[in-house]
Amino acid sequence: VLFGCSEKKEAAITTDTYFQIVTPNFDGDVALETTAFVEQFWRVAGNTGFNKTVYRIVEKLEGVGFVEESNAKDDDVLTYRIEKRPMDRPTWEPVDARLSIQGEEIPLLEYKTNRNMIYQYASSTPADGITAEVVYVENVEELEKLDVKGKIVYIHSSPYRFYKPAIIKGGALGLISYNNPDYLQPEKNVTSIQFRGIPYTEETPAWGIALSYQAKERLEKALVKGKVTVNAFVKTNIYPSEELTVVATVKGSELPKESLVFSAHIQEPGANDNATGVGTQLEMALITADLIKSEKLDLKRTLTFLWGDEIISTRRYIEEKEKRTSAIHWGISLDMVGENTAITGGTFLIEKMPDPSAIWTRGNDKHSEWGGRKLKLEEMKPHYLNDFIITVFEDQGKRANWEVKTNPFEGGSDHTPFLDANLPGVLLWHFTDQFYHTDNDRIDKVSQETMKNVGTAALVSAYTLLNSGEATADWMREEIIGIAKQRLTIEFELSKEAIANGDSIESQIEILNAWSDWYIKTIATIKDMTSNVDNSSKDKDAQEEIMSFTEGVLKQL
Repeated sequence: VLFGCSEKKEAAITTDTYFQIVTPNFDGDVALETTAFVEQFWRVAGNTGFNKTVYRIVEKLEGVGFVEESNAKDDDVLTYRIEKRPMDRPTWEPVDARLSIQGEEIPLLEYKTNRNMIYQYASSTPADGITAEVVYVENVEELEKLDVKGKIVYIHSSPYRFYKPAIIKGGALGLISYNNPDYLQPEKNVTSIQFRGIPYTEETPAWGIALSYQAKERLEKALVKGKVTVNAFVKTNIYPSEELTVVATVKGSELPKESLVFSAHIQEPGANDNATGVGTQLEMALITADLIKSEKLDLKRTLTFLWGDEIISTRRYIEEKEKRTSAIHWGISLDMVGENTAITGGTFLIEKMPDPSAIWTRGNDKHSEWGGRKLKLEEMKPHYLNDFIITVFEDQGKRANWEVKTNPFEGGSDHTPFLDANLPGVLLWHFTDQFYHTDNDRIDKVSQETMKNVGTAALVSAYTLLNSGEATADWMREEIIGIAKQRLTIEFELSKEAIANGDSIESQIEILNAWSDWYIKTIATIKDMTSNVDNSSKDKDAQEEIMSFTEGVLKQL
């Protein structure tokens, strides 16, 4: 059965249809196998691990029939390309490191157990390391008063702020730092190190080491007793390279110039962040290819998968319109999508496009530990993609007994370039993860089941959008009306409580009107589903229904 694209068939196609074809095909094996391969490497654009990941992806794509673009024929539906670009600085990779207190037999840290101990873009020390006195410096102001030349500066801060005053101006030999945030539970996860970095300049190469809580405690215990001398050995590779991005495309059969884009970044050292995004997205691409080739699926619009450098590759793909043949209608980012939440503590989240919860965060809306600034009304991005994705993922949650939550917009991943370009974009992720950006973010924290859940719901979402038409738009319009009324009812109750606690009626009216306006404008975006076919009368009726409901709520207030 071909689940695809004629308007005659479209009326019968729902998300259930796509769940039926995706669920039995998505077992998570490719996602987990790829994650295990990728997480071996400390990945920076252009380095060995990053490039091996790129070519692994390409090998798998070719295995299911994706054709390299330069060799593709006009009727090839599955194509890919590797974009190669010069880099404005060398690439970097860690090789080995050790930090020891002179007179103590057991090293404070070793690379074989703490691969995040070396600052990103740190240079190598001499082969026998550097032996020098450690001086604790509380802040940059204190540093300006101290003579640190020929010494190693120890700080409780980001090394970026201390790099110039300590190394370049002060003549320090290197930096040692500790600043694991509380959400990493450092007193419990005593060996974790959250990766840090310093600027790279060829003229003033520098090295630095980040400490775990355990190593910090040992060093400070020694410092209390008096002068401490350490030996620090760091070995890294810094060399010219090129930046690679993989772009894989499934060409739409009827509306190939309209597209949905998935994006997963390769760089960063972790398993969950973001080897899971790379692996889950790869399995999504392979399943799509198999369904297309076996004629179990046809896609009316074009589906694109991006793998590259976080934010940079996605932004460039959006901006370089001459290199793509499709206009982007929807963007979805996969970042940290495979967590074993029983271990990491990180709930699966859909980060919404900017809606009023990013201004007034109350009720069940909560920011993650990542946090986000309070937005302004003019920064809102009304679009049905928020509630559509939430609806599909909550459906998968019920099917698989899997917890799905949302958070207000915060930014910081591959969804932001879509939003910056005024395109709808959401983030699929997990937080708060007690191993986030640490060297304990390894394969034992990954759940195949979670990747299966995320990948399944992501594909169902994509297929539904790509094959959407009049019937899907009608369904979405009714969904948005219901969701808008539900949200306004919730906000009304919260506003009543706020007024009882002393807030002004005017401030609460502003909140309710903001939500009403957001959903009224959201209705107008449903034209994406019908390739801008005029549905203005249906939209107007829906908008008037929301306005009428809002008036009723405001009267009660």
